[in-house]
Amino acid sequence: MGGSHRLLKSAVKTRAPLHLAAGATFFAFAWQASPGLLAGEFSPPSSSGEGIHSIISGVVRSSRAIYAISCIALDYKYSLRRLDPGSGDYRSKLSEVHLRASKRLLKLSETNGGFYVKAGQFVSSLRQVPKEYSSTLSCLQDQVTPCNIKKIKEVIVKSLGKDHSELFLSFDEKPIAAASIAQVHRGTLKNNHEVAVKVQYPGLEQRMKIDFTTMAILSKSLSLIFPDVKFDQILSEFKRTISLELDFVQEGKNSERTARNFKKNCFIKIPLVYWELTRSQVLTMEFCKGRKVAKALVEVFAEMIFVHGFVHGDPHPGNILVSVEGKKGFSLVLLDHGIYRELDERFRLDYCLLWKALILLDSRNIFNIGERFGVGKYSKYFPVIFTGRTIKSKSALGTQMSKEEKKFLKQELRSLRMGDISSFMESLPPEFLSILRIDGLLRSISSKLGASRRMLLLGYAKYAVYGLARHANIENGKII
Repeated sequence: MGGSHRLLKSAVKTRAPLHLAAGATFFAFAWQASPGLLAGEFSPPSSSGEGIHSIISGVVRSSRAIYAISCIALDYKYSLRRLDPGSGDYRSKLSEVHLRASKRLLKLSETNGGFYVKAGQFVSSLRQVPKEYSSTLSCLQDQVTPCNIKKIKEVIVKSLGKDHSELFLSFDEKPIAAASIAQVHRGTLKNNHEVAVKVQYPGLEQRMKIDFTTMAILSKSLSLIFPDVKFDQILSEFKRTISLELDFVQEGKNSERTARNFKKNCFIKIPLVYWELTRSQVLTMEFCKGRKVAKALVEVFAEMIFVHGFVHGDPHPGNILVSVEGKKGFSLVLLDHGIYRELDERFRLDYCLLWKALILLDSRNIFNIGERFGVGKYSKYFPVIFTGRTIKSKSALGTQMSKEEKKFLKQELRSLRMGDISSFMESLPPEFLSILRIDGLLRSISSKLGASRRMLLLGYAKYAVYGLARHANIENGKII
C-alpha cells in the first residue's frame, strides 16, 4: 500500500508541470488568436468567429500534444525506475520506451498535421536522436489535403493586388503539390511562359504562434522532469527553420544566390523567379519538367557546405528533379529554397579541416578542431559520428568496424550519461547542428538509392579539400 501511495504521489508530481502547461497554453492561445476576447472587447462577427475557431482548433491540438507528451514522460519515468543505467536490462528497456514514444509522436504529428508534421520530420532528421525515433518518424509525409481554391485565390489577390485571371493566361485550380504550409499550382503567363505558383495557406502565421506556444510550454515542462535533456536548443533551431520557410521573398533570394553559386555547373538548374509575381505569401517561379530523384546530390551538397558555405536546408527527394534538358544531357533541378543555413567562414574552414583530419584519422588535429568547436574530450567521437570508425581504427574508410572496435566502443558508450550527451550537443556551434541534420538527410537518401557510404565520405573529403584550396586562392588574390 505504501509503495502504491508513493507511486501515485510521484505520478501527480510529474504531471503537475504538464497540467500547468495545459492551462497556460489555453490563455496563451486566446491571447495570440484574439487579445480582445480576453479583454472583454468584441470584433465584428466574421473576425470574432474566426478568432474563436482559431482558439478552439488550437486548444484541441494542444490537448492532444499535452496528452501525448504526458504519456511519453510518464513512460520514461516509470519504465526505467530502479534500473541501473549501466545494465543490459536498462538498455533493453530504454529501447522499448524509445519505440513506444516515437510511435506516440508519429500519431500526434499525423493527427495534428501542419507544424507538427514539420516537427516530426525535423526530429527524424537529427543525428543525435535515438534510432527508434529517426526510423519511426522518417515515414512522415509532408502532404496534406489541398486548401479550398477560393481561399487560395483570396491569398493571391491580397498579395498581388489583382485577381488571378488578370495575372495569368491560365491557372490550374488543381494543385500539383500540397504540403503543410503551401500548395503549388501550374499556370501560364500572358507571354506563354509556364510557371509554378506557390501559395501559402491563409492564417498560417496565426497557427504558427499557437502551435509554437504549445511546444515552448511543453519544452519547459519536460525540462523540469528531465533536467539533463535540453529541449530549448532543438525547439529554437526548428522555429528558426520554419520562420525562414514562411518568407517566400527570402526563398526567392536564396534560389537566386544558389543559381549564382552554381552558374559554372552544367548539371544544376535553379528555376527562375518572377519577382513581379512574388510576395511573402506567393512565389512564382519557372516551371521545370522532370521526375523526382535524389541521385547525384551528394557532391552538390558537399560543394554547398565546404565551398560556398550557403546550404539548402531541406534535401529530400520531393525537392529534386532530373530534367532531360541540359548541356550534358540532363540537369538536376533544385526546388524549395525556403530553408537555408549560411555558415560562418571560420566554421566552414574548421569543418573542412575536420573532414580532412577524419579521412586521414589525424587524431591530433581532430582534438585541436574539437577544442575550437568547444567540445573538448568529446572530439574523439567525431570519427564515429561521421565515418563510422573509432579514432584508433585500423578499418578501411567506408567499411564496417571490426569486432574489437565494436567491443571497445560499446564499453566507452556505457560510461556516457544523458547529461554527457546534452553537454556535447550544447557545446557545438549552431551551424554544426544544422549540418548534422542535413548530413542525416543526405545519408538517408543515398542509402535508399543503394549508394555506398564510401562514395559519400569520399565526396565530402574531395570538397573539403576544394574548400580549403578556395580559401587559400582568395587569400593569395587569385580569382576562382
